[in-house]
Amino acid sequence: MTTLTDLSRDLEELVAKTSPSVVAVEHHGSQGSGVIVADDGYVVTNAHVARCTKNELRVRLASGEELRARLVGEDAATDLAVLRLEANALPSLALAEDRRLRVGQLVVAIGNPLRFERSVTLGIVSALERTLPGAAQATALLEGLVQTDAAINPGSSGGPLLDASGAVVGITTAIIPFARGMGFAIPAHTVSWVAAVLMRSGRIARPVLGIHARGEELRPVLATGTGQSRALRVHAVSARSAAAEAGLAEGDLVLSANGRPIFGVHDLQREMVLTEGAALSLEVLRGQERRAISARPSASPRAA
Repeated sequence: MTTLTDLSRDLEELVAKTSPSVVAVEHHGSQGSGVIVADDGYVVTNAHVARCTKNELRVRLASGEELRARLVGEDAATDLAVLRLEANALPSLALAEDRRLRVGQLVVAIGNPLRFERSVTLGIVSALERTLPGAAQATALLEGLVQTDAAINPGSSGGPLLDASGAVVGITTAIIPFARGMGFAIPAHTVSWVAAVLMRSGRIARPVLGIHARGEELRPVLATGTGQSRALRVHAVSARSAAAEAGLAEGDLVLSANGRPIFGVHDLQREMVLTEGAALSLEVLRGQERRAISARPSASPRAA
């Protein structure tokens, strides 16, 4: 029983260390969860949790103290939002920026389901790179999600998914109501860059490349040859778009942008946003031939 006892003790210590950073987010009778990611008052939650018409957001800390929160910015495309509290020296948790998750890995979810605050559930990573329809206000699918069987219920949205070290590896975002053991979280490597841009600018303006594309799993031989398990398949290129001018074509497989692997649409969007519309250096596989393509996305017609 020593191994089970050690596991139990480790989980107790992990929860004691991390749960003070989990908060309840409320407005107009609606409620959800959030996590403090900076000790000077920045909180990450879901856009669908933070969305309200009168900016009457309130956050309840683990101590029971209630604070008014200001919406810094939201991004419907990733269902993320950043709030700001007028407080300092708050307990915060780090976002894991690397792709550290593996299928089968133990994870812990903490949230406020049905107002049962800081409820803790344990599960595994059931799958990676899942896709779900976005909320009604979103204009695209939610892609690159982490699937877990750690119990997630209404009100858990916006809370952290944690690895064994206590790092935030995801922000819980959705469940499938008629299913059991199927919860979904936005991976922390997406949360990290989206939150940073929202803190800086309050919004995310996505440059437009002019392609319709989806992330796909690569066949074993292709994965071995490219050195990555996924890439972005181009299904269509808009006429007179930046992609068309650069020479991208239907069927191309985008492997990397600016030297960083591209597994899905959000990875490519990250590079376009963070380079602020500068030219992208794309590595593309066309048939059996690798090509280097430079593409300069056009300005977004609106903020996402």
